[in-house]
Amino acid sequence: MRRELVIGCGSRISKDLSLEGRGEFQELVTLDNNKDHNPDVIWDLTVHPLPFSDNCFDEIHAYDVLEHLAYQGDYKFFFSEFSEYWRILKPGAHMFVSVPLEGTQWALGDPSHKRVITLSQLGYLSQEFYKQVGKTKCSDFRSIYKADFKLIYQNTRNNTLSFILETIKNEDTCTASELQDNGYSSCSIPCFATS
Repeated sequence: MRRELVIGCGSRISKDLSLEGRGEFQELVTLDNNKDHNPDVIWDLTVHPLPFSDNCFDEIHAYDVLEHLAYQGDYKFFFSEFSEYWRILKPGAHMFVSVPLEGTQWALGDPSHKRVITLSQLGYLSQEFYKQVGKTKCSDFRSIYKADFKLIYQNTRNNTLSFILETIKNEDTCTASELQDNGYSSCSIPCFATS
């Protein structure tokens, strides 16, 4: 059974990005910090861990929400945040994101926007990226970041950066039983809010 999560859903529930012809939500869970939007889970996304089991979602959708979290340059939160998304996604699962494009009026023009997420920052979410440490000016965050994503789609259009990340989970990042129990097609761990 596929499970999908929309974080920072607000009152708008739509699937702006999709893969493999999956344009409709399946087994949708909504999360927001504002109870007036009637989300399934009321939660502040700056509080970790997120209230979900490991490896339980096939997709996370985050449209126009990540720029409201943390502050520019808060690298510890950046890596903690993406580690949490990685933790609750199944192996081979996807995260669909849109944020205001760097340099546009929407990036920091909205008083509630605290940071700009750029395409170049996404490289740091891939363990493969760190092969250049010591050869380039690449900072090494592997001491605090163990998750692994692959950027599989990017687009800059209409003042928006849209991207899709795929989780990479293997023997280096998961136990063998986690991989067996939580394969690409199903999740044996119940997925629900724990508080």
